[in-house]
Amino acid sequence: MAKLSTELHRYFFSEERLDRVKLSDVIEIAGERSFGFLFVLLSLPSALPIPAPGYSIPFGIVMLWLALQLVAGRERPYFVQHWLDRDISLSTVQGVLKKGLPWLQRVEVLSRPRLSYVCTSVVGRVVLGLAIALMSVSMMVPIPGTNTLPAMGIFITGFGLLEDDGAISLMGLVVCAMGATLTTLIVIFGYEAVKTGIDMLRDAI
Repeated sequence: MAKLSTELHRYFFSEERLDRVKLSDVIEIAGERSFGFLFVLLSLPSALPIPAPGYSIPFGIVMLWLALQLVAGRERPYFVQHWLDRDISLSTVQGVLKKGLPWLQRVEVLSRPRLSYVCTSVVGRVVLGLAIALMSVSMMVPIPGTNTLPAMGIFITGFGLLEDDGAISLMGLVVCAMGATLTTLIVIFGYEAVKTGIDMLRDAI
């Protein structure tokens, strides 16, 4: 099967497409690799060094839904028809891919099937799904700094899942742990800052 970067370039750049792309179209490209494919594609905008704004919350919701299905043991993702009919402009997708494909190609050079049980066993898929679910929730936190690292964790973990490369997925889990730690620290710091500000305001009154 062709590499993901090759398939994405062919579908979104080489072939003639409509002006809008539906989620159902993307799932059709994915075939049997739907979970890993979708995690990589949906996390890509927020995982880029220069993230595209506006994607973290809606894509985080979709990835949380996918991650919970992975934990539940589904082999292929399920979407309600309303989600399948949701679309996005082709030009927007192409803009993200132009930035993201070079990064994807770099990861592809390193990937090959190894430690596949991490990605194919029931326990492995549950652990990967839980990590991705946690990072998806982190992406939805409306605080600066809680999006990029978790999205990178999902991207790397999902890419390993896509290629049955357990080594890469384990690297992704490390990044997910770093993302969880960063998000926790940011949330705690934000809470303490707000609490201090309220206490100062009360004292001033």
